[in-house]
Amino acid sequence: MRNLVAVLSLTLICMVGCDGRLDLGEAKAPAGPSNQSNNANNTNTNNTNIEINTGVIGVAFSGARRLSRDEYDNTLRDLLEDGTRPGALLLPEDSVDPFDNDYRTQYASMTLIEAVEALADSASERLLADTARRDRIVGCSPRGPDDAVCMRRFIETFGRRAMRRALRPVEVERFLALQSFAVEDNNFYSAVDLVVRAMLQQPEFLYRVERGIAVEGRPGVFRLNHWEMASRLSYLLWGTKPDDWVLDLASEAKLGTSEEIRAAATRMLEDPRAVARVERFHAMWLGYHQIPHPTELATALRAESDALVRRVIFEEKRSWLDLFRVEETFVGDYLVEHYGLSAPSAPAPRWVAYGDSGRRGILSHGSFLSVAAKFDDTSPTQRGLLIRNRLMCEEIEPPPPTVDVDQQPHHETSPCKADAYAGYMQSGCGSCHGQMDPIGFGLENYDRAGRYRAHDNGYPECAIEGSGELIGIGGFKGPAELGQVLIDNDVVDRCLVTQVFRFAMGQRETKDDEALIDALHKKFRDKGYLFDELLLDFVTMESFSYRMEE
Repeated sequence: MRNLVAVLSLTLICMVGCDGRLDLGEAKAPAGPSNQSNNANNTNTNNTNIEINTGVIGVAFSGARRLSRDEYDNTLRDLLEDGTRPGALLLPEDSVDPFDNDYRTQYASMTLIEAVEALADSASERLLADTARRDRIVGCSPRGPDDAVCMRRFIETFGRRAMRRALRPVEVERFLALQSFAVEDNNFYSAVDLVVRAMLQQPEFLYRVERGIAVEGRPGVFRLNHWEMASRLSYLLWGTKPDDWVLDLASEAKLGTSEEIRAAATRMLEDPRAVARVERFHAMWLGYHQIPHPTELATALRAESDALVRRVIFEEKRSWLDLFRVEETFVGDYLVEHYGLSAPSAPAPRWVAYGDSGRRGILSHGSFLSVAAKFDDTSPTQRGLLIRNRLMCEEIEPPPPTVDVDQQPHHETSPCKADAYAGYMQSGCGSCHGQMDPIGFGLENYDRAGRYRAHDNGYPECAIEGSGELIGIGGFKGPAELGQVLIDNDVVDRCLVTQVFRFAMGQRETKDDEALIDALHKKFRDKGYLFDELLLDFVTMESFSYRMEE
């Protein structure tokens, strides 16, 4: 038995090439004593009721995308009722720029393979140790170790959930062969253990695999089948595997038209997991998915921003632009004091007006203002770069390798930050710093925890004037005015659409994607900047149902 368990990890190893790419064949189980060769060619891809447009435009590149740590843990939660979230501890750390699902940065390695094996082993052990949960997942009560009917039912049901498609007959037979070990051990669940471990190490569990249907006359272009569409929707909108009802739609060939896709996506957006996914999108996009403060403060700041996202997008279905314009915030007494707001004490967090504090919207939140600090203080350069990259979708060239970016700016005679940074503008660094520093200085009245300050930390003589400028766009003072400038110049909404594309497709856009992004932006604007409508329009655009092979 021990040797067989070791063989399970070979499934992934044998499919990984030197470049980290996968040979995505059918799901495989390790050879058992009675595992017979079966050449049945029932691909079970369910290509019926799919119209293929040979003239489709705007098709994005798509490769095999490994589940991120968060997606892995969510999938394990929904597949096995396992909320331990072990992927965050064992899987290789995801590259974040700003999202954690860019498949072009994902490489298979022995570290990954060893982690996947360990995760599969521990997940199965936890499942079998919890008999009530085990029985729910197995879904039937075996009459004995050789109950092939119960085992087949478990393999077909669990396999569909784990692989996100129906298993082929040859695959079912291969997994069913593992029942010989249950008979040998006189324990039905010995085979369940092996099946769970094997499936959790399948490439089609760990990766989102999209093969599709070849489009005639368009080399490298493929139309997704119903199963693939189910996964593309669920991982975009939920960050996890499709539920049974979504897989049922795929099985019934009811995810082939834009109307069917929109109906499914609309229902999915009503699920609490969609709320969590949208909150996570905004946290990663704006950089506050990890807040560098003590737990109490970090938790309160994240809750404040999540509440605003929920309110604007889901609860009140307001213009997404209101994220930058709302004149109150969701805080408890701890943050009321932290921000210096005026509000009577209350036992729980509530919406409190900003009043004349100069704050407005999410850019005033300590979560966002905590991002891009350096040298144990705010960094006008890093804050300006953040605004350019994340909110304007602009790229700033990195400094030359000869520049020591870890050297704190200083002035020979003045302790004031404004004087120290002025040196950048008077040197050869001014062309780049001129695009970033003036933005950051417009936020300097707010420290790296989001508290208001009138002068540099520790230097009362260094008063902060607080004015900023987006070169070529306009001036502002503070986060409220910055948000309005970005809105008035149609900058942030266009960038949002680009960021949604990156998040959905797991990659940066190319010039060929600009037409799609422009079309989505127009729909977004015409529909009053409703974020849920942006998602629905995106998934129902014809090009979303296709992929381009790299």
